[in-house]
Amino acid sequence: MNLLSSNGGLFVSVDGPSGAGKTTIVRHLAQMLVAQSKCVHVTAEPSSGPIGTLASELTETVTGHALACLYAADRYHHVETEIKPLLKTGHIVISDRYAASGLVIQRFDGVDPEYLWQINDEVAHPDLAVILDADPDVIAERLEARGPHNRFQLSSGSSHKEVEYYRHATETLEAAGFDVLRVDCSSRPPEQSAALIRDRLMTLLVPSEAAHQRKKGS
Repeated sequence: MNLLSSNGGLFVSVDGPSGAGKTTIVRHLAQMLVAQSKCVHVTAEPSSGPIGTLASELTETVTGHALACLYAADRYHHVETEIKPLLKTGHIVISDRYAASGLVIQRFDGVDPEYLWQINDEVAHPDLAVILDADPDVIAERLEARGPHNRFQLSSGSSHKEVEYYRHATETLEAAGFDVLRVDCSSRPPEQSAALIRDRLMTLLVPSEAAHQRKKGS
């Protein structure tokens, strides 16, 4: 199910390995869209809702299938309670992490990727699913410089594994019909990556806004 709204709303997700610059790119993207007079809402997963808050609290102590199911439950709740209502009012909703992350994180706990897909395969498709890619050695250096943010970044070779997992997740999403934009962030500054995403979004916004105008005139 695609969430493109007849009211001009648009849902874009941004996923990728730790150290690829997701949060910075999302911030630049939001600023660029606001500068073009778009109504923008930035969100993230785990969400700030009750399930997402619980998932965040338990990330360091709960593992495997239990945490994977909690993240998936938050994803479905996030769409229904936050993302869809904003799309109906014409917002561009940008989520820092979404479906691709749901196919990656619990692989560090040994959860089968097929199982991860099964519990996520009914999530709403974003209008654009951005997957950040980067040289694993580059992001390993970034992570070493900033320090790990969670237990998944503590294992040896985690950056190489995570890049591999995201590439596999990208193939899974593409096969399922997601509109995927891959962006290599190895050497490209974050504002340039954000500009690439914005330009792609502009091509999606034209038919959406035209449909909205037709609806207003009918």
